Amino acid sequence: MVKLKKVLLSPIYKLYEKLLYRQIKNGEIPRHVAVILDGNRRWARSQGLNAWEGHRAGAEKVKEFLEWCWELNIKIVTLYVLSIENIQRRPEKELDELFKLLDEKLDELLKEDFLKKHKVRIKFIGRKELLPKTIIEIMRKIEEKTRNYDRHYLNIALAYSGRAEITDAVKKIAMMVKEGKLSPDNIDEEVVSRMLYTSDLPQQEPDFLIRTSGECRISGFLLWQIAYSELHFIDPYWPEMRKIDFWRAIRDYQRRHRRFGG
Repeated sequence: MVKLKKVLLSPIYKLYEKLLYRQIKNGEIPRHVAVILDGNRRWARSQGLNAWEGHRAGAEKVKEFLEWCWELNIKIVTLYVLSIENIQRRPEKELDELFKLLDEKLDELLKEDFLKKHKVRIKFIGRKELLPKTIIEIMRKIEEKTRNYDRHYLNIALAYSGRAEITDAVKKIAMMVKEGKLSPDNIDEEVVSRMLYTSDLPQQEPDFLIRTSGECRISGFLLWQIAYSELHFIDPYWPEMRKIDFWRAIRDYQRRHRRFGG
């Protein structure tokens, strides 16, 4: 019944997509979009599936979403995939399956021409040492393979926590002070920004942050960087997000007046 409904509604969605695209294509497009990919497990439960099958559906949605972003020529995308808290609190079986999925999908990413075609530079942000060594090695190879691309930037947050990122930045600053390379009087926001995981991006701060699944919180994502980001929360779980959901989010962004505290 659900599949039949989708088939019947498909032509309507296509028309609506075109309408939305005409509305947004000439408006201001965010340069940096950050997304909290939430709702994989709840989507799986709603389908009578195991949690890790929800993660697989979510992983398969990522490539589709990136195509939507690049259709609008969005320069930078940062995805919150796995938090430190997820690693610490999820059941062992689920984590094992999730790590197998990461290993598989990252290996596919390394081998296919998707990144070369779009000239995407990839960086993995987070405490990577918390991940299995096989995954760390694939991440290293992907970063090396894409380091000279600059048409698009994709940041993937794995074993990430905003508090951990700021803590790591403070440790770097403290070490520089200890070694006499930095005076405490010279510590300012710019110095802190240079110590963050995102320091090598052409724009660290997301213009727009989206969270799926209906939850209205940021869960420690890019705590420093999103100080003036526009936030948008949508109801669909990540695996069921549609292009029209994204187009509508962009339309909402374009209707806002960003003041940056002014």
